[in-house]
Amino acid sequence: MTVVRIRGLLPSLSRAEQRVGRIILDEAATAAQMTITELAKRADTSETTVIRFCRAIGVSGYPELRLRLAAEAGRVRRDDRAHEAVGSDISRCDDLAQVVRTIAYADARAVEDTAAQLDLDALERVVTAIAAARRIDIYGVGASAFVAQDFQQKLHRIGLTAYAWSDVHVALTSAALLGPGDVAVGISHTGTTMDTMEAFTEAGRRGATTVALTNFPKSPIARAAALVLTTAARETTYRSGAMASRLAQLTVVDCVFVGVAQRTYDRTRTALEATREAVRGRRTKAERGRG
Repeated sequence: MTVVRIRGLLPSLSRAEQRVGRIILDEAATAAQMTITELAKRADTSETTVIRFCRAIGVSGYPELRLRLAAEAGRVRRDDRAHEAVGSDISRCDDLAQVVRTIAYADARAVEDTAAQLDLDALERVVTAIAAARRIDIYGVGASAFVAQDFQQKLHRIGLTAYAWSDVHVALTSAALLGPGDVAVGISHTGTTMDTMEAFTEAGRRGATTVALTNFPKSPIARAAALVLTTAARETTYRSGAMASRLAQLTVVDCVFVGVAQRTYDRTRTALEATREAVRGRRTKAERGRG
């Protein structure tokens, strides 16, 4: 998805290329109708820069970019919800009903866009590495720490040795003990969180397979990773570190978890039954009766 890719790559582009990208992100349907000369003029740059922008986002040239934008604009128009929320932010004047519609749309769109752009080859390789790992370290701080803990709990329930670290000192200590055959997962929406990066880099230096989960495919954590899985969440003025980014991350985590569970089906089923039985006594009598 072209618009999703542009959003993810924007921080890694030159300033002139970023101006081109922002015009497209803000006015994708209009940009699809512009000539290269018109777009360059709107972005206060040259046609050559527009061509470089096209290559940077992985399209062959401006004609292909226009076709892709036009196709995506058509899909947006067919989405009855799109006219209310696509590309919009929450303003100080919005009433609560509009706030709810915008947040619900943004969260749902983050999940849909993440699934649509997920690199299945990279996902397959991550699943293979984790299923065979001796040990899995998961690093994440702030909002990403909740996702790391969720991932650790899922893997632990199916019998894999996994740890989630949000304290940089503990994470670095753990990372220093990893080696070949282990996997280190770094979760950072921006891909620039230093605490996560330090432990992640140390794990890679020790020989662990490094897996980055980030919204920005050319961010520092992505460049440091052997394997990269990307999300497609858009944060807004009031929603830095918002639920949309966590839902997108959790979507990828679920895909990895189910893939690993399929690879280790017999062990997974046995472990899930054992862990379910272990907590059965903590439920109410009515719930215990339902199994």
